Amino acid sequence: MNIPVPEVLALTLWQPWASAIAYGTKRIENRTWPTDHRGLVLIHAGRTTDPDAKDAPLARPFLRRPFPRGAIVAVARLDDCHTDDGWCTLWSAPGQYHWRLTDVTPLAAPLSWPGARGLWTPPPGLLAAPLLADAMEAACG
Repeated sequence: MNIPVPEVLALTLWQPWASAIAYGTKRIENRTWPTDHRGLVLIHAGRTTDPDAKDAPLARPFLRRPFPRGAIVAVARLDDCHTDDGWCTLWSAPGQYHWRLTDVTPLAAPLSWPGARGLWTPPPGLLAAPLLADAMEAACG
């Protein structure tokens, strides 16, 4: 019997937002575009730091310490994407699509990997990495 393998996608975020998801309480990712994807998403920390993060009080704790760059830092479940509905969390930005992340599981150590723009398909070699196995299993519930 062939059991369908769920599609796993990846999302590259500027820092400190990737760390705020992986190691903090950020469970809404704000985007200017919607997605129909529901399921596992690898959270990839890009090499760029958001210059506006210093003005965001919730981001400041993540700016006080070194954070990973160019690496997968967590696995999460993307279970909803909705238009701005007022203020669904402190992390929500008005006028953006709110991607709701649940079951966020940080990797035991960042997994160095080049990212890509947008929501991207990780290659099989990345998905086979032992560092991802436990985090993907935990995020699957």
